Amino acid sequence: MKLIKHFVMSVAAFAACLGGNAMAEPVVVRIASHVSALSPEHAQSQLFAAEIEKRLPGQFEFQLFPSGQLGNEKALLANLQAGSIEMVNIASGVLKLDKKLGIFDLPWLFTDRAHVRRAMAAGLEDAVRARIEEVGGVKVVGIYENGFRHVINTKRPIRTPADLEGLKIRISGGKFRQAVFKDLGATPQSVPWGETFTSLQTGVVDGAEAATYGFYEQKHYEVAKYMSLTSHVYTPSFLMMSNAFYDSLSPEQRKVFMEVGRQITDAAYDLSAQLEERYLAEMKAKAEVNTVDLAAFQAATEGVRAKYEESFGDEYLKFVKSTRTAP
Repeated sequence: MKLIKHFVMSVAAFAACLGGNAMAEPVVVRIASHVSALSPEHAQSQLFAAEIEKRLPGQFEFQLFPSGQLGNEKALLANLQAGSIEMVNIASGVLKLDKKLGIFDLPWLFTDRAHVRRAMAAGLEDAVRARIEEVGGVKVVGIYENGFRHVINTKRPIRTPADLEGLKIRISGGKFRQAVFKDLGATPQSVPWGETFTSLQTGVVDGAEAATYGFYEQKHYEVAKYMSLTSHVYTPSFLMMSNAFYDSLSPEQRKVFMEVGRQITDAAYDLSAQLEERYLAEMKAKAEVNTVDLAAFQAATEGVRAKYEESFGDEYLKFVKSTRTAP
């Protein structure tokens, strides 16, 4: 009788356990970014979350925090490394982990988005991914696109390097990018991003450089009539998770997260291109948008890329050079 009673209790306990698992609350996963909901990063995070839900339905609840709600880029990276946030999708801040990653701060490195994709697929993405994980102590889920940076200004179209001569340009990034613009005749200016609209309006600066979505969301085209697609710097976006969060996942969940991160790469690039096309179409109603003499800018800054190669070798640059033209 006692044996039967023990068996019944064991079955009941097992059933309760199954029921508890079935009713388990989904794990909350925060994905934070320093840029706005209009950015490619936000669209990429949404895409990733949707694909994970398809593969692992009901297991996770993704909460997205764009616009620096959980901190600026530097703070987000530090919190990710400390394991106090599950995931982030950030851009140029990641490049500061190692000077060699400064390849993405080189001017006029890529001819267009298709060139970026060829270089990444040829091995650049894997090499960069491995380096970030090694020096950063994080898991790189995917490398996508923050975008090409362009110049908007109040004076004239920028078509050749000479057109930058004498312009006061609000420039972000480190001393390296500022030096490039200075060498081309512009005067770099340090202005908080939130004050750039007023600075353009009042003449404190003549122009600014940023990704397309940045100009769009801040409505800079309302006060600066010349939008030049200089494409002077390409910045990737990096979807990453903390090692602590990765370790908390089951082997199946880890596999799915990493697989999805790679599988959405093409869709992520397509999303970025679609967003830029949409924003440019709207801005063209109020601003003059022009292309530039890319070859002239590449020639004018060849020495900068050569100096990088002298310092860090051609491990990364070989992928860029070998894929400059489509096969």
